[in-house]
Amino acid sequence: MFEDLVRISQSYQRYIGCHGYEHTERVVELCSYLGKILDADLEVIIPAAILHDIGRDSDNHAYHGAFLAKKILEDLGYTKIDEIVHAIEVHSFSTGGEANSIEAQILSDADKLDAMGAVGIYRAAQYGVENDCKIDEFICHFREKLLLLKELLYTDEAKKLANLRHKFMVEYVNEIEKELKGSG
Repeated sequence: MFEDLVRISQSYQRYIGCHGYEHTERVVELCSYLGKILDADLEVIIPAAILHDIGRDSDNHAYHGAFLAKKILEDLGYTKIDEIVHAIEVHSFSTGGEANSIEAQILSDADKLDAMGAVGIYRAAQYGVENDCKIDEFICHFREKLLLLKELLYTDEAKKLANLRHKFMVEYVNEIEKELKGSG
């Protein structure tokens, strides 16, 4: 049903990388899971999830991605375009905005959940390599962003998933800091 969107989204992204298409696939799965539990409109949330990172070549990827998505969705004859575009436009940690629908809240939550836990650590390491970060910058990324994500989630269901992921990241940061001090 969404094959055209998947193909188009993949054309905007590398497959591997901290924001590669493999991230998009996980966000789609989380959106599907949360959307079913929370009785969200999957005709909004799944296209939004598939297209949410197509604007990654821009400083404000969420806004740029929403702009690109609107044209793509119009060309493909989609309905509910405004709802899909809104979800994309407000999903970002850095540029955000207020998610005014359950679908927008779910996309925002799913994107943040994928930055947490074991997968979040993997993605943070990818980001560090992609951006030539030193280990102290890698740890700083946890303190300035990743460890804050739990408090930014909208839905109770996402908050439940976040608890274990957050705890795992805290343990990881504590351990890596001990090892860097030579005491771990």
